[in-house]
Amino acid sequence: MAEQLTHPLVKDGWFKETSTLWPGQAMTLEVKEILHVEKSDFQDVLVFKSTTYGNVLVLDGVIQATERDEFSYQEMLTHVPMNSHPNPKRVLVIGGGDGGVLREVVKHEGVEEVTLCEIDGAVIQAAKKFLPFMSAGFEHSKVKVHVGDGFPFLKDKVDSFDVIITDSSDPVGPAASLFQAEFFELMKNALRPGGIISTQCECIWLHLPIIKEVMGFSRQLFPRVEYGFTTIPTYPSGQIGLMVCSKDANASIKKPVRQWSKEEEAKLCRYYNSEIHTACFVLPQFAKAALE
Repeated sequence: MAEQLTHPLVKDGWFKETSTLWPGQAMTLEVKEILHVEKSDFQDVLVFKSTTYGNVLVLDGVIQATERDEFSYQEMLTHVPMNSHPNPKRVLVIGGGDGGVLREVVKHEGVEEVTLCEIDGAVIQAAKKFLPFMSAGFEHSKVKVHVGDGFPFLKDKVDSFDVIITDSSDPVGPAASLFQAEFFELMKNALRPGGIISTQCECIWLHLPIIKEVMGFSRQLFPRVEYGFTTIPTYPSGQIGLMVCSKDANASIKKPVRQWSKEEEAKLCRYYNSEIHTACFVLPQFAKAALE
């Protein structure tokens, strides 16, 4: 009989997520079985089967993806920038080792090549084994995978990509550098004319100072910067932001310049559609006042 795995964050059959980034609150999920426990070179990797959210990926104690709700984040982070670009052929994904963004990018038939740059190969391997609902994109013929830090990877990539999507964890640990102005400057230089970036940009209920800082230096680099959000139950406060920046001052970020038919949307997506593309940029008054 296989030894039953344990993890310090799983007690009495429940996983509990706490962090200094969301003080005074916690997220708990009931655990059916712990599937994988690993200390990689960069972070603590945990995968468990939950009773109501399917398989769950946790990095350094923070939920990254669950089988039940991951699609809302992956689809919005991907299809908003992709459908804001008239003809995205070359795409770079930084982070996203679970494969969810890759899965969404390759739904766009005009894409010729998509490169994933993930710092932690352990995340990729765990996703392939335990998160097949997300990681199928790794097997696509248009996908190239580079295991390494996005910072040095970008330094010699000039005028190389139409869309860059940064699917990062929170600005602590291995993802901290992905929230710095220098990194955004590297992304800008790596974009082709008219290029667009999309990046995970935290929660308006918890992180307005971080969002303001990131948007501040992004507005010095890009003529067009917009902040939108999506809903997702297992992220702190049930909401996560995406910031979209374009090198084209006239880019139509808030309205898709390309869109699928209603039949295609229903077949390809579970959350994204052209209406929610536009709606995601409508902010509640407190966030609008703080960010504008």
